[in-house]
Amino acid sequence: MTTTPTPLDAALALAAAGVPVLPLRAGKVPFGNCRACKDGACGGRPNMKSAGPCRCLAPCHAWAAASTDPHVLTSPVWAPVWREAVAVAYHPGGAGLTVVDLDNAAAVAWARETLPPTRTVPTTRGEHWIYQGAMTSSNSVRPGVDIKSLTQYARWLGPGTGRMALLPAAVRALVVKEDTTPRRGGVASSLPPRATWDRTVATGCRHTERYVRTGLERGLAQVRARTESGAGSQAFGVARFLAAQHTACPGPCGLASIGEEIVSAAVSVGVPEAYARRAVANGLETAVERAA
Repeated sequence: MTTTPTPLDAALALAAAGVPVLPLRAGKVPFGNCRACKDGACGGRPNMKSAGPCRCLAPCHAWAAASTDPHVLTSPVWAPVWREAVAVAYHPGGAGLTVVDLDNAAAVAWARETLPPTRTVPTTRGEHWIYQGAMTSSNSVRPGVDIKSLTQYARWLGPGTGRMALLPAAVRALVVKEDTTPRRGGVASSLPPRATWDRTVATGCRHTERYVRTGLERGLAQVRARTESGAGSQAFGVARFLAAQHTACPGPCGLASIGEEIVSAAVSVGVPEAYARRAVANGLETAVERAA
């Protein structure tokens, strides 16, 4: 006969693999803080965002209580909690991981089209895509998509299938916030005139100049059309698409010049230059990653 592992059994196995874990009660939520920690009275654990002097031995403060220490997990303070636990959660960032939480079929379809394949875990409504590498967490980065890594926990639903890939730039770009409201009387930043793309910077490109310029002008028009919001995200998408057209070229193809033109277009409709540069650089890098 075989027996179903208890939450504590699963937690100890994960901890042995270096994954910080914590118990979850009914409703997939952490156990409440003890009286000494309730409402932030303790000052918060030392490893929380708002660090404090808390040294509580109980599983308080959700992800901040996650541990790989078997002595902590089986301690007398944790024992009664495990008897009530219905599931196990883990701290992805503490294990050097990032979970892209896809909450519905549309989000899963978007990930399959946009992100490099990696280890996937089925969930009740969608999938968890797990990447190697930690980053800032953020909820609702797009419809049905949350990023869980540092300062968050994820429910353990099994090891999943597939080879775990390195955290791509496309996922990091999802949590970057942009200022989408142009300033009165001007834009958030301005750039001096720059040389545009031409054949002199693309001596190894297999495409004609007309082909490249036509695609680039269409992309720049898409970015400039985002006058209210989304120009930074559009710049990322245009950079990724245009760079993908050159993955089979011997090079150089002048992608840096193409990127500068996309940055200028984004800045012209109010995107801060620093954000525009990150978005475009991530778009160019993602195209190379997907082609590799």
